[in-house]
Amino acid sequence: MERAEILAKIADIAADVLGVDMDGITEATTFDDLEADSLDRLQLVTAMEDEFDIEFAEESLASIASVSDAIDAVEKALEG
Repeated sequence: MERAEILAKIADIAADVLGVDMDGITEATTFDDLEADSLDRLQLVTAMEDEFDIEFAEESLASIASVSDAIDAVEKALEG
């Protein structure tokens, strides 16, 4: 799966979960930029796991602070 395709899906998930405009979401966007609290982040992770049919490693969850980090985690999970 291409990185741009993963970005589009994550932007769509963030727009749905957080109620933000997905057009402004780039790889450089952080979840702090989107004003996501800890519950929002948990919902984002759960939605990404469902969308991509993956399960994130527990140790990778703490390092997901931006959309780019999320894409990296999805890519890693899809490889493994």
